[in-house]
Amino acid sequence: MPDASGPVTTETPPTVPVERRGTNRRISPLLRRILLVNMLPPFLLAATLLYLDQYQDGLLAAEVQGLRTQARIYANGIAEAGVRIQDDRATLVPEVARPLLRRLTEPTAGTQAKLFDNNGLLVADSRVREGPGGAIVAEPLPPPSQPGPVASTLGRLYEKVLDWFPRPRVRGPAVVVDEAPDAPSFDWQPDLGPDRREELRLALEGGVNPYVRRTADGRLLVSVAEPARRANQPVGIVLLTREAREVDQRVMEIRGSVLVLFVMALALTVALSVYLARTLASPMLELAASAASMRAGKGRGGSVPAPLMQRQDEIGILARALQSGTNALWARVDANERFAADVAHELRNPLTSVRSAIETLRRVEKPDQQKRLLAIIAEDAVRMDRLIGDISDSSRVDAELSRSVAEPVDIGPILATLVELHNTTHGEGDPRMEIEAPAHLVVRGVEGRLVQVFRNLLGNAVSFSPPSGLVRVRAKPTGGVAEISIEDEGPGIPEAKLEGIFDRFYTERPSGERFGQHSGLGLSISRQIVEGLGGRIMAENRRNPDGSVAGARFVVRLPVV
Repeated sequence: MPDASGPVTTETPPTVPVERRGTNRRISPLLRRILLVNMLPPFLLAATLLYLDQYQDGLLAAEVQGLRTQARIYANGIAEAGVRIQDDRATLVPEVARPLLRRLTEPTAGTQAKLFDNNGLLVADSRVREGPGGAIVAEPLPPPSQPGPVASTLGRLYEKVLDWFPRPRVRGPAVVVDEAPDAPSFDWQPDLGPDRREELRLALEGGVNPYVRRTADGRLLVSVAEPARRANQPVGIVLLTREAREVDQRVMEIRGSVLVLFVMALALTVALSVYLARTLASPMLELAASAASMRAGKGRGGSVPAPLMQRQDEIGILARALQSGTNALWARVDANERFAADVAHELRNPLTSVRSAIETLRRVEKPDQQKRLLAIIAEDAVRMDRLIGDISDSSRVDAELSRSVAEPVDIGPILATLVELHNTTHGEGDPRMEIEAPAHLVVRGVEGRLVQVFRNLLGNAVSFSPPSGLVRVRAKPTGGVAEISIEDEGPGIPEAKLEGIFDRFYTERPSGERFGQHSGLGLSISRQIVEGLGGRIMAENRRNPDGSVAGARFVVRLPVV
């Protein structure tokens, strides 16, 4: 986390609209997207399974094949029992064939059989028999099955849905269903007769195609024609018509099953989508409300609800990150407030001194006193200039480090140069410096800021060292870090101040130093830089064998390359 020493910016960030709970949206956009994605597979499945034309064609083909077999059985029975052989010619006997055709047809409900002779004339009809006195009685057919309201609705819905999709290409011979409004019922028969010789010939040879139609009353009828032969001689044609109720029933059962499964899958999909949306959208809205509370300055301690932070999924990670960011934000705000208060306090002292000196200067007339007051004003101006410069530098450290890219820096030559520069320019009685460091020690950092850290620490050690004292600089690699220590022979650091020494405006200075020579920000800036580069800085006291304090030691640890 960046240090909270940055200045309080006066720029107003752009206003970002905040979504609040209680908006007019009944369904969140996230829920709509989840529903759309989750409902698409059930709809595609339903559309695919409801597309039952090929299945219906297969059932009709089986129905036609079964009816053909039944018609052949009837034709063979007529050819065996309803024919008279005379001069090796087989002749159909209508008086025998009529009751025989009725008896063959009776066991099969919803079936009508007709018998035509070789000339295409109707000879017998299974629905027609002679009543008393020679009257012709036509037996009624069973009424068409009336589907219930649910089945009718499903059927209409299926047909409407089916119209939206293109018809598939059927492999193999397709069964064509005549669905014209005027499609004939059981009274249909092939167009045969003495004047239709070619059609009659084809019928006697078994060349009449099956005829499947849907009548106006909803019956699905299948008609087939088979020739009756005796000794390879055609004696007539059997036309068999049957209502294919089982085909409609099976197709309707499958449609109903598919629609029930579709409704169940759809309900389950909607329920799971709503649950998923609630587990995602609702927590996000709560997090948005928490962010709005932060923006309004509320919820300083716990802006994010505790249940969200206790979750072990991505929402919990986001909630904890938001709360951590909130705590860091409030910590930065508090630090900025403390920083502003400290700056005001530190500037107030020299300003008060300058104001007092100016007020006194107006009243004194002696030149020597005026010179002394002017000197005080000049010293306080220098002090304020140094203080403002250090404050400005402290406020820029975090921003500069966040923009800078840490690069490999060889601190061996840097430390050697600083030590050599001091030993070359120090005056008589000033402390000396010694260095124990490898020629090359590469760390990751920003060169200019590292130089500033070492200068602050060396300057601090020199200022606390006794006359002609010794400052030792040591550097060595230790594991994955480089450890740099700077030791002096000064009075050491009070134990209670070992941590506070890095606070801003720390003013514990050596005796004899003129007031105002340091701003109290050097060590604080050094800690900002080191921690901003991923390192650590600490202070401790050196001890003599007898346990007395021998001086102070500052240790800097930086990651090596």
